[in-house]
Amino acid sequence: MKRKILFLTGTRADFGKIKSLISILEAHSEFEVFVFVTGMHLQKEYGYTLIEIERCNFKNVHTFENHTHETTMDLTLAKTIEGLSSYCKEVSPEMIVVHGDRVETLAGGIVGSLNNILVAHIEGGELSGTVDELIRHSVSKLSHIHFVSNDEAAKRLVQMGEMKTSIYTIGSPDIDIMFSNDLPTIAVAKSYYQIPFDDYGIVMFHPVTTEAKDMKRYAQNFVAALQNDTHNYVVIYPNNDLGSQLY
Repeated sequence: MKRKILFLTGTRADFGKIKSLISILEAHSEFEVFVFVTGMHLQKEYGYTLIEIERCNFKNVHTFENHTHETTMDLTLAKTIEGLSSYCKEVSPEMIVVHGDRVETLAGGIVGSLNNILVAHIEGGELSGTVDELIRHSVSKLSHIHFVSNDEAAKRLVQMGEMKTSIYTIGSPDIDIMFSNDLPTIAVAKSYYQIPFDDYGIVMFHPVTTEAKDMKRYAQNFVAALQNDTHNYVVIYPNNDLGSQLY
């Protein structure tokens, strides 16, 4: 019988880090792969990046809308747990693979650990501060297997009480993307995103989730700084964290 592996993805960012692993397992005769798609992937205001997953032609893709109009992380977590738990009862995976520090990731750790399903966590042991770090370390404690990016991250997991035998230092999954032969040229990317200038900077506003009450002021200061500068910028749209509607 094939071993059933379930991957959870909630954003384009984490999908980029697990895409190559999904593709490898899909081509392996001993595994049956399932992809649980939720979060920003299904929101049109954030690009509806489910399209990127569909282009991969994976065999078993399940979508679940976890977004609530309140957009608070606790309610999103609760809804994701409900949807993922139901799907796990349907397909009975032997392992759930999650990445990083999103609430969807925490949902995967909770559903897996409380249902006796192995949980593999990619890029645990990192430091970032604020609520992201709380979520990431919580997922690490809920996980059984750890794929970390560097020796420092591995050391932190050991300090947290995780067994050395369960920790594998694999490097950053981003490397698979960066060295892919399928990447578009800069000319193709500029044409696709309609970037008319040659010299430009890429700007991203990464807010502190725990300071949501000040988000509007932060965003206004951010925009004002760009408008007062003479350089060209490509501004990346924010993710769906609390406060993003203020941008």
